[in-house]
Amino acid sequence: MKKLGLYFHTVRYLKPQQVFYRIWFRLTKPRIDNSQAPAVRKKSGPFHPPACRATSLLDADTFYLLNQTGSLSNLGWADTSNSRSPSKLWRYNQHYFDDLNATNASDRSEWHLSLLEHWVSENEPGFGFGWDPYPTSLRIVNWVKWSYAGYLLPARCVQSLAVQVRFLMQRIEFHILGNHLFANAKALIFAGVFFSGEEAARWLREGLKIVGNQLPEQVLADGGNFERSPMYHAIFMEDLLDLINLAQAFPDAISEITVSHWREVAQSMLNWLNGMSHPDDEIAFFNDAAIGIAPSPVELKDYAARVGAWADPLQPCTINFPDSGYVRLSSRHALALIDVAPVGPDYLPGHAHADTLSFELSLFGQRVFVNGGTSQYATDEVRELERSTAAHNTVVINGENSSEVWDGFRVARRAYPRDLVIKETTKLVSVSCAHDGYRRLSGKPIHRRTWEFSDSALTIADQINGDFESAVAYFHLHPDIGISANSDGSWLLQLPKGQIITVTIEMGNSQKLPSFFAPEFGNRIETQCLLVALTTEGSRVTINWSSND
Repeated sequence: MKKLGLYFHTVRYLKPQQVFYRIWFRLTKPRIDNSQAPAVRKKSGPFHPPACRATSLLDADTFYLLNQTGSLSNLGWADTSNSRSPSKLWRYNQHYFDDLNATNASDRSEWHLSLLEHWVSENEPGFGFGWDPYPTSLRIVNWVKWSYAGYLLPARCVQSLAVQVRFLMQRIEFHILGNHLFANAKALIFAGVFFSGEEAARWLREGLKIVGNQLPEQVLADGGNFERSPMYHAIFMEDLLDLINLAQAFPDAISEITVSHWREVAQSMLNWLNGMSHPDDEIAFFNDAAIGIAPSPVELKDYAARVGAWADPLQPCTINFPDSGYVRLSSRHALALIDVAPVGPDYLPGHAHADTLSFELSLFGQRVFVNGGTSQYATDEVRELERSTAAHNTVVINGENSSEVWDGFRVARRAYPRDLVIKETTKLVSVSCAHDGYRRLSGKPIHRRTWEFSDSALTIADQINGDFESAVAYFHLHPDIGISANSDGSWLLQLPKGQIITVTIEMGNSQKLPSFFAPEFGNRIETQCLLVALTTEGSRVTINWSSND
């Protein structure tokens, strides 16, 4: 009965088209069209160097993906099921061909050419993970971008590219929507511009139609991506910058009105990304987030400038992103990022974590309190833990998650923030918010949290309205932070650069426990956390850095 309840509370949020297209996707079999590829269109303007990722090809035979090495000669491209086989996500990345446009890609051009030819020879059209719509979309774009970097795509690869696009046209992910659908549309636009003729024009029209519909849906008014994941925001932003870059290289293919709108959206996304990045110039860890999957914020800012998009200067002040649901509080030495957001769009919460009312804190340019991050997408206990409320800097009631995350990418009943109040004086900023994620429990508890932020301290006060058996607040430390108990009952945190931070438990009972931090896929690091048990009156924790001024 519990599993049936999870299914019911998951499916009821879906759009009807998702249900229809999921059935259609399973029942229809796409046709392989090997007819002659359309002629290639001549480029009429400059295609700027795109954003770079880290190198993922160590030699002509060896991939380094998601912090895991694998050789093509041993693993091939196939979807094997033995114990030596990498994860599905690793296989997906293998088929993306991201290294074609990675750092110092020109040094590996001979390897790339060999890899392109090998892929065409070994991947029969329509079979295997490599032909799933998402990796197909990313591969199409990477092949075209590689060509625009000045390399000659072999004739059989050009022919394969056309076959891949025709296949994708029959497998557009209307059942998933979100970033998958946008990636499909981007690939159709790239292919529609790369090739010429009526068939290419159809691809271009379909891609532009989807982008026109999805851009106002997926980018909120405050510039944030609607999945509320800084990582997917960065991925989406790269997609949009690539489209602007392409349109500038082919001004006759895409209207200037369209490009001008894309540039305005890109600038709002860049402002959001700046606001949701830490002083180390990397993203915050809310929902599915990891470093190294998307280009870094610095890479994206540089790329944006190359295509004519610039962010507004970031000031040390309070910034409220009301549509996506995040608040940035900053001062001379501190940066707090606060999650007062829904877990994502109701019909697409696959990348959501149960992290409502969590926060992250950097002090003196160093991350101190961090959410757990994301190390993998396998549907197992690790994925379950990393999505759990206990892996984030927020409150767990009765041992339950604030949103019912389950089965890797599903969410049943979910938390909704309510009663957000932001008050600001010359000396203090107060942010107060509650959520109803635990109302499904017998005592119908409501969690309310208040952050009080000044130049020298951050106080977090938690209160539970309603009956509960247990309530604990987690405060996860970055692995570089040392922690020790002070004689007066407070806790001392030592930062890598020598600063000492005092954490005082003014209400509640605290203890130190082991924890984990997953800053990258394939990389989980042992760390520590403070666990504060709430009393019936709640808890109050003050983090003070005034002695370091």
